[in-house]
Amino acid sequence: MSVEQDGPPPAADGPAPPMPPAPGGIPPRAPRNTAHVTGDTPGGAVPPKAVARSGRRRRRVLAVGALGAVVVVGGAAAALLSGEDAPGGKGAVKAESAPSNLLREAERQVTAPPGLRYEGTLTVSGKPLQARLRVTKAGSATGTLTAGALTADIVAVDGVTYVRAGLAFWRDYAGERSRPENYAGRWTKAPATVPGFDVPDVLGPGAIARLMVKAPPKPGTETVRGARAYRIRTARADYLVAAAAPHALLGVRAAGRTGAALTVAPVLDPPSMFAELRARVAALGGAADPGLRFAPGTPRFSNCNQNVSGCTVRVPATLTSPEGPVPDGARAALRASITSKGRPLGTCTGSEPIPSGRSLTLRCTVAGKAWRTWMRAALDRPGSYPYAATARIVGESVAPARVPDLLAIVDRERGTAAGGTAARTGPAASTSPARP
Repeated sequence: MSVEQDGPPPAADGPAPPMPPAPGGIPPRAPRNTAHVTGDTPGGAVPPKAVARSGRRRRRVLAVGALGAVVVVGGAAAALLSGEDAPGGKGAVKAESAPSNLLREAERQVTAPPGLRYEGTLTVSGKPLQARLRVTKAGSATGTLTAGALTADIVAVDGVTYVRAGLAFWRDYAGERSRPENYAGRWTKAPATVPGFDVPDVLGPGAIARLMVKAPPKPGTETVRGARAYRIRTARADYLVAAAAPHALLGVRAAGRTGAALTVAPVLDPPSMFAELRARVAALGGAADPGLRFAPGTPRFSNCNQNVSGCTVRVPATLTSPEGPVPDGARAALRASITSKGRPLGTCTGSEPIPSGRSLTLRCTVAGKAWRTWMRAALDRPGSYPYAATARIVGESVAPARVPDLLAIVDRERGTAAGGTAARTGPAASTSPARP
């Protein structure tokens, strides 16, 4: 939306008071203002509004411009399992009956350490990525995905995975080519393609143990890094368990198109894992959700002219995707900025839960030194002072108020892990050097 004004600045959202004439008797010109909001508007452009004029020294032109879609989700890695480890490779043999205690002992081995660390490769959007992850016993996770200089941070908590990466990652790996800046550099709920499988449900030790209970009684066997291993097939992944006691988990191959091939080992430094995990979870407030899409309505300024305290931008919006009931915890977030002739006057954000009716009005107020200085100059030195607002509406997955609850989950896991580690290894465990 664009709003232009000439003539004396009106009072905030009301009639303009008289202003003293400028030197020479020439009437002053008040600020003109414009606003543009983008969103997932079906059909693209919105027709212009009618032009309204009032008086010789004051006119306001209101026009809605085209609304572009902005609410969008926004060295080569080497395989660690050898070619003969792959299904059908020369290391594979026909299925056979496993020892009666295999699954029970494997389950114990998986859930005994405070966590598991994974390293290996996967394919996202047809491109290889190197993965390094540490996963707690309950399924919370922290780690990175890398491809050359490109890096994406990963964190999972309470069954949900989030990613933080730059523009190139969102454009080339997450498929957000139209508006990757909506998600670049901030924590965002991971789309289904990243990393291509559910981290807690596939790599969480507790989840693995539950999957193994349902595994077929006759697994296939393979050679993994020179050791004979049983391949335990499940709906989400194949788990490679050492045939020799104590039947440690050696590798994971996730189902689907990711081609994920990961080696597995116990976490050697639980305090380091939990410190990194907690720091990342603490930053999840306001994390975006690319699965939520909106159609914005006509944006409006509120209480801006002659107001040195700030300027409020208001934008109605309607959830368009996904269809059906509004997802639990779904929120809409407004990010707005105001400029005058290219000069930044401030930014603001605001978010609200999406009601069951799917429509709401978002608002935020730009305030601060830049706005105050500019508005005082406009009031003290009559002239032309146009200003414009640019805003975006994106989905939000984590309300800032929910972060303490997520941190409590991590702290409970850390307390449980510390107690278990002390019971197994004694006080000397805390003095071991930090390792990944």
